[in-house]
Amino acid sequence: MKEFELIKKYFTEQAVKRKDVLIGVGDDCAIVTPSEKQNIAIATDTLVAGVHFPVNTSPRAIGHKAVAVNLSDLAAVGAEPSWVSVAITLPEIDEEWIDEFCKGLFELCEYYNVQVIGGDTTQGPLSITITAQGLVPAGQEMLRTGAKSGDWIYVTGELGDAALALSHILGKETLEQAIFEKVKQRLDYPTPRVLAGQALRNYASSAIDLSDGLMADLSHICGASGLGANIVLEKLPLSDSLVEALGEEKAIETALAGGDDYELLFSVSEDNKVGLETALGHTGVKFTCIGQFNPSEKITTTLNSKPTAINVKGFEHFATND
Repeated sequence: MKEFELIKKYFTEQAVKRKDVLIGVGDDCAIVTPSEKQNIAIATDTLVAGVHFPVNTSPRAIGHKAVAVNLSDLAAVGAEPSWVSVAITLPEIDEEWIDEFCKGLFELCEYYNVQVIGGDTTQGPLSITITAQGLVPAGQEMLRTGAKSGDWIYVTGELGDAALALSHILGKETLEQAIFEKVKQRLDYPTPRVLAGQALRNYASSAIDLSDGLMADLSHICGASGLGANIVLEKLPLSDSLVEALGEEKAIETALAGGDDYELLFSVSEDNKVGLETALGHTGVKFTCIGQFNPSEKITTTLNSKPTAINVKGFEHFATND
């Protein structure tokens, strides 16, 4: 099978056929027609074998995650995901692998009514690059620059499980099989908080998705907004599996530094707090208030109201990530 046969067999037939797609897969460019008074949000992420997922990860999980991490970026600005382009580099054509990869990719696309509109296939070391585009009402985008001193800091879901699974795979932790299977689901099949992102648009002052770890991603909002923050460690949402495996202290450190959560971290003013909690309550997504922004331009942590020094950092490409 050659390149164009592969594209025709695996990427042209899909369940989602959006009315705003004039030209999709099969031409030099895709052509879409966004609705009036809608801005287009665009996100691109590359996943490289051995960096963003272990080399023995199932192709179905890789397909799911490749889409999920991009939809998570769209969720962070409050966008409704609409279209994706997929560029995949393969060492060789393995039809069984590609079939499973496409199942993971298209399952998530179908769930969120996202159409694959183009991309590219090349030969080389395994990597997947996806560009996702979504629609957000003009002027309602959530940005990293919008936080204000006194705003409350929230996160969705639970933190640290994906990092725990990766630690086990890399031989840094040894987990019971039952715990490993639970946390591995969070690593392989993250849930982009698309509905929660849209619910936040009228209330949140800033937002970011948690890909590199809470402390690292929080620092991006602090830097963009010129603020500091305090995180209340006992408020961090930790799973029972994480605490059972590591104990409370190390579980907290993992939740602060571990990446691959793909939850949302966002801020809200005191005036909008009740409205935000009501709106999020209708989505069925767990959310937790974990701290507050302040003018210090430093990130601090407290435990039971006492200052507690935590020396952790998140993941950063081209840095030493031990």
